[in-house]
Amino acid sequence: MTGSWGWDLLIGIGAALLVAWLAMIGALAVVRPRGNLLREALRLLPDVLRLVRRLAADPALPRGVRVRLALLLGYLALPLDLVPDFIPVLGYADDAIIVTAVLRSVVRRAGLQAVRRHWPGTDDGFAALARLTGLDGDSRSGLARRREADGRTDQQGS
Repeated sequence: MTGSWGWDLLIGIGAALLVAWLAMIGALAVVRPRGNLLREALRLLPDVLRLVRRLAADPALPRGVRVRLALLLGYLALPLDLVPDFIPVLGYADDAIIVTAVLRSVVRRAGLQAVRRHWPGTDDGFAALARLTGLDGDSRSGLARRREADGRTDQQGS
């Protein structure tokens, strides 16, 4: 392109980083909470951060869940975000979306009751968190739901 391999390499790396960033923004758009849930997620962020720290320190939770939570805390502690925080509303939206996605996976794996035990906020805040995770009516762990579904399938097949 430019005739200098150094500049070509730099342009290539810059283009790859831009494409990766755009892909990450696209992924955030896909997993974002719908409707007013994003606004609720932003409002709950301080309580959710305390919740994530408490859950990550709970040895009763599966190791995979605690690792996800520790990685989430590391991401939130980094000064660089996918969308810079100085951009109004959108700057914190990426944090809220990522936290919501991780909490959905935690609730599916550990169950809503495990999250409830560590919730530092109000009951209304917990109800909003349950709506955000999409599992407000089912407090069983993902493993319990799968076992029950397998049991139903076996019984129906007999």
